[in-house]
Amino acid sequence: MKNLFFSMLLLLSFLFFLANHGEAAVPCNTVDAKAAACVGFATGKATKPSAECCTGLHQLAQTVKSVDDKKAICRCLKAAAKSLGIQDKFLSKIPQACNINVGFPVSINTNCETIH
Repeated sequence: MKNLFFSMLLLLSFLFFLANHGEAAVPCNTVDAKAAACVGFATGKATKPSAECCTGLHQLAQTVKSVDDKKAICRCLKAAAKSLGIQDKFLSKIPQACNINVGFPVSINTNCETIH
């Protein structure tokens, strides 16, 4: 009985820790879905970011709760940029065009690990 009580106490402590400190970073499938409408502009095929692009990025910005979220979003966007032929000269214009302050330089060359 004493071991069961101790085990339950340990489990509850662990769950409390996870609830307060273990929030997962934003997953790439969420980032990809919210940023998908921006590909046309970021590849140079559209003259400006679409309203859907800006809406998706605003929604994505609202999911940011921590620096880890920012880093995760950055990593996801960089991975997608490589496979989609994103051009830095267009990518870097999206925050201003969509009126979004991301707090770090938007570039395919951004070091996601230095974001704070």
